[in-house]
Amino acid sequence: MLGEKKERIILGIDPGTAVMGYGVIVEKGNKAELVSLGAVKMTHLDDPFLKLQRIFEKTLVLIDQYHPDVLAIEAPFYGKNIQVLLKLGRAQGTAIAAALSRNISVTEYAPRKIKQSITGNGNASKEQVAAMLQRLLNFKETPEFLDATDGLAVALCHSYQKVGSGSSGKSYSGWEAFASDNKSKIKGLAPKLKK
Repeated sequence: MLGEKKERIILGIDPGTAVMGYGVIVEKGNKAELVSLGAVKMTHLDDPFLKLQRIFEKTLVLIDQYHPDVLAIEAPFYGKNIQVLLKLGRAQGTAIAAALSRNISVTEYAPRKIKQSITGNGNASKEQVAAMLQRLLNFKETPEFLDATDGLAVALCHSYQKVGSGSSGKSYSGWEAFASDNKSKIKGLAPKLKK
């Protein structure tokens, strides 16, 4: 029927090399409903490449289980330690590669943008984000890790963005689009790491 909106499933991921948080929501018209949330623990793995393999495999399992229309992912945040940023970038890139391998479009959001869209405060704490998500999506259970609600927050942030609104985030329809849009990052990364 005309005017009837179809459902859209959004997988949100908060990438990490110790814990990867995820949340799945379904949009029905203007409403979003919680489907699933959880965390993938990798603290028992010492090998960083095994962690990346686990991220890739778990992302594929989530895609195959929930059939999302889009992956919304949190961008790595640069603090004071470049090594942490590199590890987070690898984790994020691995999850993105898994989604792109299944032809799932990807949109990236800055942590501040996610917090702002959920709580109205770009500096909100993880606990504040989790509490607001519980109210917005009407769930009581408290996840073991706040990384799970962080993943859910990315999904809901994407749901709140309207197509064509400009600064909603970076979207990529495939690996070529991602690589083409990030030439300076890809080419410029190696010289910066040698310093």
